[in-house]
Amino acid sequence: MDYYRTRFTEKLKEALAAVFPIIGIVLVLCFTIAPIPPSILLLFIFGAVLLVVGMMFFTLGAELAMSPMGERVGTRMASTGRLPVVLLLCFILGFIITISEPDLQVLAEQVPSIPNMALILSVACGVGMFLVVAMLRMLFSKPLAPLLILFYAIVFILAACVPRNFLAVAFDSGGVTTGPMTVPFIMALGVGFAAVRSDKHAEDDSFGLVSLCSIGPILAVLLLGLLYHPQETGYVPEELPDIGDSVEMWRYFAHSFPEYIKEIAVSLLPIVIFFAFFQIVSLKLKKKTLLKIAIGILYTYVGLVLFLTGVNVGFMPAGNYLGQIIAGLPFRWIIIPIGMLIGFFIVKAEPAVYVLMEQVEEITSGSISGKSMGLSLSLGVAVSVGLSMIRVLTGVSIFWFVIPGYVLALGLSFFVPKIFTAIAFDSGGVASGPMTATFLLPFAMGACQCIGGNIVQDAFGIVAMVAMTPLIAIQLLGAVYRLEAMKGKRIDTTPESYLDTLDEDDIIEL
Repeated sequence: MDYYRTRFTEKLKEALAAVFPIIGIVLVLCFTIAPIPPSILLLFIFGAVLLVVGMMFFTLGAELAMSPMGERVGTRMASTGRLPVVLLLCFILGFIITISEPDLQVLAEQVPSIPNMALILSVACGVGMFLVVAMLRMLFSKPLAPLLILFYAIVFILAACVPRNFLAVAFDSGGVTTGPMTVPFIMALGVGFAAVRSDKHAEDDSFGLVSLCSIGPILAVLLLGLLYHPQETGYVPEELPDIGDSVEMWRYFAHSFPEYIKEIAVSLLPIVIFFAFFQIVSLKLKKKTLLKIAIGILYTYVGLVLFLTGVNVGFMPAGNYLGQIIAGLPFRWIIIPIGMLIGFFIVKAEPAVYVLMEQVEEITSGSISGKSMGLSLSLGVAVSVGLSMIRVLTGVSIFWFVIPGYVLALGLSFFVPKIFTAIAFDSGGVASGPMTATFLLPFAMGACQCIGGNIVQDAFGIVAMVAMTPLIAIQLLGAVYRLEAMKGKRIDTTPESYLDTLDEDDIIEL
């Protein structure tokens, strides 16, 4: 019990540190330049409480269950030596996890010209196929950068052929399908696969799964855009709630709880069944280990229910209304720095970001610190939100941002250590999680609605922008690490430099 109490305390402190800046920024805006109705403010505050408690449970659950499950399954799959069986299991895993991802249902509703089931099945196939590609890359120790260049070249060629109204939604699909449910398991699966290899590049190759799995949905949605020729992809925002008192507010949340209880159960069930199959067939873990994993699964479930209810019910209306008010000010340009400030802090509240940072520190034995990585992610997301607000105000096509951004990111991959490239492209999918979809996207939609812009063309795409800039920021961090390593190496291996640090007596003794 002492262990769980200590871990809960640590996770609570982490969650409070992550969410408090966002609460502070919103409250300052509410009481200064962007007043909002008391009902929306009340929803936001209660949603923030659920968010903190949900993050606490989720991060502990991922540590106790999702990561150990993924690592054990990955190790067992890789050690079988039966490549066709391994690839089939990878495809099935990617397919069933994607179908159960809640954010995919939201994406399907945003593309009315394509049947929902056709979109969902296509995206699931895309993720399954690219999970197979990611595993083949790891098993045969192939470099990540050439694969990324190849597949993103195909993406941009297809993107040039689809209607502009369809473009932003297609790029957003890569971020929404790598959600907090699937990312910890897929990343741990990669660690398990890498553990079977004993070569010096196994550590580097343990990352990169999320980055490749994020490409599958984009390609799938772009291909559907070519097949269905969608012309109308209009999106009608939901009406903002009008809450009269605290009792009515509780009823509003209570009405939403059953929906998310069901959604998360459906999302978590395929992973549990997949793990149970391996446990029965080959893992044969001890009861004590299974009990710890079962407790972790319960924590993960409770945490995600609370987290997603809080952000969807409490944060979404606040983000939308703030966007409308700030964009309606005489000095509407101020939405750019405000958006950057929100973006800097909001990435810290993404639940899967903590999972990624802890795994990076563990795999690299602390040589890449979670603190420096978190700062790089925050700076990257801040820039992406600022650019997204420029798009909202001007109506500039997302093409003018994603093409130079990905060219720069792919170009940097040739000059930084391999592990930074893999971590960077993984971090893009991790950073564009539920906080982006439920606060930043409504924020952009509200601003776009206020100035009379095209919501689908100008507001959608913010998820894609948030997924892109960390690729550059983390690789720039890698470039700094390489320069420092080179300086350290020169100092350590140059005899003259070493002798300069000694006095005369030391030199005589030497």
